[in-house]
Amino acid sequence: MTKIGLGRRALVAAGLAMPAIARAQPAWPSRPVRIVVPYAPGGGTDVTNRAYAEALTRRFGTAFVVENRPGGNGIIGAEAVSRSQADGTSFVAPNITHTMLRHITNPPFDPVADFTPVALLASYCFVLLAYVDAPFRDVPSLVEYARRRPGEVAYGTADIASAYTAAQFTSAAGVDMTEVRYQGSGQAVGNLTGGHMPLAWMSTATVMTLLPGGKVRPLAVSSSRRSAFLPDTPSLQELGYGAANFDGWFGLFGPARLPEAITSQMHAAIIEASRMPAVAERLRTLAVEPWPASPAEMASIVAEDDRRWAAAAAAGRLPRS
Repeated sequence: MTKIGLGRRALVAAGLAMPAIARAQPAWPSRPVRIVVPYAPGGGTDVTNRAYAEALTRRFGTAFVVENRPGGNGIIGAEAVSRSQADGTSFVAPNITHTMLRHITNPPFDPVADFTPVALLASYCFVLLAYVDAPFRDVPSLVEYARRRPGEVAYGTADIASAYTAAQFTSAAGVDMTEVRYQGSGQAVGNLTGGHMPLAWMSTATVMTLLPGGKVRPLAVSSSRRSAFLPDTPSLQELGYGAANFDGWFGLFGPARLPEAITSQMHAAIIEASRMPAVAERLRTLAVEPWPASPAEMASIVAEDDRRWAAAAAAGRLPRS
């Protein structure tokens, strides 16, 4: 671990080097660190960050505390961190919808420029689920069925990201389907498993809890490749709907101008934590995969996502909040 140690600055006057007073820089972290999860407790983002926070606390011997500050599609929690001191004591841990914010609403910050990318914690995707007795067994039969019944086939979504993925799919498939937006996954799950809704787009974490019940059938995953948790389910890419690919992430950001030394230490500790058995097992239960991108790679991914949302919003394909 790299530490910020004793610094020395040479003062030069009249060509003579004068000794400077050495000032000790405290090692980071020297006091508790808060990780703001801008969503309600219990969701995938929250559980993932609590697993990492426990590991970081053990790693550094300093408390890393998860603080839930839900509201405004993540705006309230993110704003708090954007206004905090860039001293390594406050981070925000949103999901990919963070980069959508300025394209669906008017946040009081720039989701890209006002934050420092630190680490990608995990990746996830959405799954197109069908009720077990729905009149289609796979994506080709669904597309054929929907084309014969424009507007009649409904599907459920529970957040903006799943709504975006669904809209991309229906556009790529050239079908007219009807979205039913729920405030959370609970009601969507109930309507799907009860046969009141033939389709829904849900995260892998939710899907893995439903499959043992035998009331739903996965038709496709939204990622560019098959999910390790659903190896028998095709990806939209291989089905010919690559334009609808969606690789989501859980990320960790500091406020803008976070010192590089702190960014590097935090990223290295996150990578180390992702390999710990307890963290790896927690991620497996959520059906999410570690994504060990560097801060520079993360910045590139965030910028690419921002461009994608801008293009989607300009084309009218990004649902408003």
